[in-house]
Amino acid sequence: MNLLSHILEHKIVAIVRGAESKDVVQIASALHEGGIKNIEITLNSPNALEAIEKVAKEFKGEMLVGAGTVLDPETARAAILAGAQFILAPTVNIETIKMTKRYGAISIPGAFSPTEILTAYENGADIVKVFPASIGAQYIKDIRGPLPHIPLLPTGGVNLDNIGEFDAAGAGGFGIGSSLVNTKREINASYLKELTIKARQYVEAIHSKQKENV
Repeated sequence: MNLLSHILEHKIVAIVRGAESKDVVQIASALHEGGIKNIEITLNSPNALEAIEKVAKEFKGEMLVGAGTVLDPETARAAILAGAQFILAPTVNIETIKMTKRYGAISIPGAFSPTEILTAYENGADIVKVFPASIGAQYIKDIRGPLPHIPLLPTGGVNLDNIGEFDAAGAGGFGIGSSLVNTKREINASYLKELTIKARQYVEAIHSKQKENV
């Protein structure tokens, strides 16, 4: 499996932040049933490395598992050894990018300005997370004017109401957090069913937009 192609093909990266390790496999299963193929488990979640290991084993070949909120190269290495196939960071840390690439994982650092985005890409980033994306889809379109060759993953502010706008603006993918996975809710059968439905809505929102553009 080509990891980069997989992320860019399926576009949505579901961000799971703050979930208990015991609940993460159930959350991943509900997302997968709804058509989500990329899941990010943030490292500021309880027992995050254990959760990454569990999901990586459970969904091997079916879903890519990444680690998020990675702030340094040592943490990136630990996450990759636990099974993470892509590494997301809120900032541009060049040593973290290098470590991620050394271990064969996909590097997705977070940046905002054109200078930060280009710096990340020139230092080996595969995709650049534009964070926060709450500024709107027009910003993605503006950035892609001078930097069309850099895949962008807007994160923080993407929801069902605006994902079509971000897609039309040329985003390579979308990092979607609490508007999809709300870990403050009780993780029970009812919530998991809701989560599958919502995941399917996000997937369909992209597919319908792609059909319009054909």
